[in-house]
Amino acid sequence: MSFKSDIEIAQASTIKPITEIANKLGLDDKYLEQYGKYKAKIDIQFLSDMAQKPEGKLILVTAINPTPAGEGKTTTTVGLADGLQFIGKKSVVALREPSLGPVFGVKGGAAGGGYAQVVPMEDINLHFTGDFHAIGAANNLLAALLDNHIQQGNDLDIDVRRITWKRAVDMNDRQLRNIICGMGGKANGVPREDGFDITVASEVMAILCLSTGLSDLKKRLARIIVAYTRENKPVTAADLQAQGAMTALLKDAIKPNLVQTLEHVPAFIHGGPFANIAHGCNSVMATKMALKLGDYAVTEAGFGADLGAEKFLDIKCRLAGLNPSAVVIVATVRALKHHGGAKKEDLGKEDLVALEKGLPNLLQHINNISTVFGLPSVVAINKFPLDTPAELKLIEAKCRELGVNVALSEVWEKGGEGGKALAEEVVRLTEGAAKPLQFAYPLESSIEEKLDAIVKKIYRGKEVILTAEASRQIKQFEEMGFGSLPICMAKTQYSFSDNATLLGAPKDFSVTIRSLKVSAGAGFIVALTGDIMTMPGLPRVPSAVKIDVTDDGKIVGLF
Repeated sequence: MSFKSDIEIAQASTIKPITEIANKLGLDDKYLEQYGKYKAKIDIQFLSDMAQKPEGKLILVTAINPTPAGEGKTTTTVGLADGLQFIGKKSVVALREPSLGPVFGVKGGAAGGGYAQVVPMEDINLHFTGDFHAIGAANNLLAALLDNHIQQGNDLDIDVRRITWKRAVDMNDRQLRNIICGMGGKANGVPREDGFDITVASEVMAILCLSTGLSDLKKRLARIIVAYTRENKPVTAADLQAQGAMTALLKDAIKPNLVQTLEHVPAFIHGGPFANIAHGCNSVMATKMALKLGDYAVTEAGFGADLGAEKFLDIKCRLAGLNPSAVVIVATVRALKHHGGAKKEDLGKEDLVALEKGLPNLLQHINNISTVFGLPSVVAINKFPLDTPAELKLIEAKCRELGVNVALSEVWEKGGEGGKALAEEVVRLTEGAAKPLQFAYPLESSIEEKLDAIVKKIYRGKEVILTAEASRQIKQFEEMGFGSLPICMAKTQYSFSDNATLLGAPKDFSVTIRSLKVSAGAGFIVALTGDIMTMPGLPRVPSAVKIDVTDDGKIVGLF
C-alpha cells in the first residue's frame, strides 16, 4: 500500500478563505487582520471586549516519553478537534508554531500529519506570519544595546564575564553555541565570550507566550536580567531602556494567528517554546481566544507529560488561571515496545513481552495526571498499521486497572472520523464541572524544595544533586527575591530521568542540576540538567537536504 506524504495531502486539500473560518467562529471582522487569503492575526483587543463571555472546556493533549521520531501528539491534537466537530461539537484547536530548527533538522514538518493537519502547511512550517523573526529581532536588539552600553563607557559597571543574555537564531547551529565577539580592535566592541540560543529557547519567546497584552508584555520585557555588575547586582532590560523598542518589534507578533485544519476546524497557532529547554506551550492569549470561541478548546504541551504537561499545569495554568477539564495522553505501541527494550528494527513485530515491560512508562504518566494533578484522563493510542489486536488489548487492560479508558485514534488515516471514539470519551470525561487543578508544589516552597518535588513526585527519582554552581545560584536567586517563582526544568525528553538512555519507568535515580537561570520576565527559574543544550545541532542527514522548490514554486520534501 502506498501512502501520500503529509505535504502531498495538504497540497491536495481545499482550503477555505480565512474570512469563512472567522465567520464560522462568529468572530467580528473588526478583529481580523489578514495575512493573505488563508491566514490572519486576531487583534488582542478581542480578549478585553469579550472578558465577560463564558469560556469553553479546555482539553490538554500530552504524551508518553517519545522515541526520537515522535509519537503523533500534534496529529492526535488536530484529529481530536476534527473528531469533536465530527460528532457535532464546536471545537477550536490551539497549537505552537513550528521552529525552523526541527523543520530543517530531524523531524521535518510539524503541523500534524496525514489527514489530521493544519493548513497552509508550508507557510506554517516556514516563515508563517513572521512571529519568530520578530522575537529573534527583539532578542538581538537587547543584545546589541547591552554591548553598545559597554562600548560607550559602561556606566552600569557591567561585569563582562557575567553577561547572561545570549543572541538568538531560529536554526539548529551548533557552531554558534560558544563564540568570541567584539574582535577587530577598539572600534568594533569589547571582546568577550558569547553564544546563541535557538529562538524558541529565548526568554523573549517565553514572555510573548505568557503575556496577557501589550502592557504586560512591556513590563515583562523590562524585567529581563541580562547581566550582573561587578558588585553582583542584576542588570535588566529596563536599565538599558530597551523594553519600549523591543515591544515595538513585537506589537504584531503578540497577536495570535488563525488558520484551519484540513476539515476547516479553526486553529490558533501562536508561539513555540520547546518543552525540553523551555515551557513548551502555545501562547496564553491564543488559548484564551480558543476558549472564548469554542465549546471545546484543544491544546497540546510539548514532548511527554513529565515535561510539557508538568510545565503547562505548574507554570502556564497557574500564571494564567487555566483549569483543564480533561487530559489526553498519547501513546503508540511502537514507543512502548521501545521503552520495553525492543530494537528499532523490530518495532513493527508483535512483541507482548517488550510491550508489557514498556507499559510502566505510560502508567506513570497516567498516575501523575490523576494523582499529582487531580485531573481525569484518557489514553489515545495513535494506531500504526502493524499494531496487532493482542498488543492493543494488553494496553487497554493495563489502563483499565488504573480506571482510565483507552480510545483508538486513527486520525492520521481517517481524519475526524478516525477521532470519533476519542472525541466521545473526551466529552464523557468533561461532563459537569472541571475538577480543580492541583499543583506539584506550592510556590512558597524554596527553590530546592520545588526541584525535589518535581524529581520525586513526577519523575519518581530518589534525589536531586546540586552542583556547587547551582547551590550558589539558588542562594543568590532567593536573596534577590525570586524564590517564589515556579521551576522550568530543562531535561531530556526521552526519559523520566536526566539520562536519555534510561527508558521505561526507572526508579532510584538521581537528577543533577548543573546550573539555574532566572527568567524574571517570563516569571520562572530554568533548571538545566544533564547535557541538555539551548542550541541544538543538525543530524548527519538533515531534513533540509530533502526540501526543494519546483520551477512553478511548489515546495516538495517538507515531511
